[in-house]
Amino acid sequence: MFLTRGPLPLAPLWEKFFAGGDRALYSVYVHATPGYRPDFPPASAFYRRQVPSQVAQWGQTSMCDAERRLLANALLDPGNERFVLVSESCVPLYGFPVVYHYLTRSHQSFVGAFDDPGPHGRGRYRAGLAPEVRPDQWRKGAQWFELDRALAVDVVADERYYPKFREHCRPPCYVDEHYLPTVLSVEAPGRIANRSVTWVDWSRGGAHPATFGEADVGEAFLKRLTTPGKEQGACTYNGQPAEVCFLFARKFAPSTLKPLLTLAPKMLGYG
Repeated sequence: MFLTRGPLPLAPLWEKFFAGGDRALYSVYVHATPGYRPDFPPASAFYRRQVPSQVAQWGQTSMCDAERRLLANALLDPGNERFVLVSESCVPLYGFPVVYHYLTRSHQSFVGAFDDPGPHGRGRYRAGLAPEVRPDQWRKGAQWFELDRALAVDVVADERYYPKFREHCRPPCYVDEHYLPTVLSVEAPGRIANRSVTWVDWSRGGAHPATFGEADVGEAFLKRLTTPGKEQGACTYNGQPAEVCFLFARKFAPSTLKPLLTLAPKMLGYG
């Protein structure tokens, strides 16, 4: 599920990724700014895959509305069992078979959720969310999630928590950073892994993670992203220590397409 303002500059890379899998094993959904008309050929994985959309603004409830819209459309296909949210700046770190088996064999969904006692965590809690959500239940996490079908259904059908978040979680409370981590930690704590499968670099500080350009993308950089123990970090998978923690990475600028297409066959296993 691609959440994007408009163009998908890295679509040629994703096409190479999808080419490594059976067309029956995946489906693509794109939520773009209303009025955007992409020009993908009929053979493309992105051809006519846009869902009805509305404007989604960073930091606003409309961003989470767009995520729920993507989920609702993807749920219409009964064959869809795992739902991954990515952006136009995301890239796959491994070939389709690796990603597919990692997700479909997981006993949990991948939603980051942690308790941040500081001003950017619990400091964003709003009293109006009670009694459904208490301050000690407040969680924070990355926007980029992966859900199994049962949890996706619960999220789309939620009429208990979401109206409260819509009403009371306004900037500097951000629905896309707190809604899913909080609600799923309350309602389904054992069914989420408390981590995302999308890697980002926050080391430069600020409100947004680092964006990588053409000069950043080389063999050493991609090796660092995919080598166990490097940026892959330490995590568990189905209760066991895992060497692979992240399947995707962001944020990659449009200028990275050329080096990524060149290096993907050798470094990422597709293309």
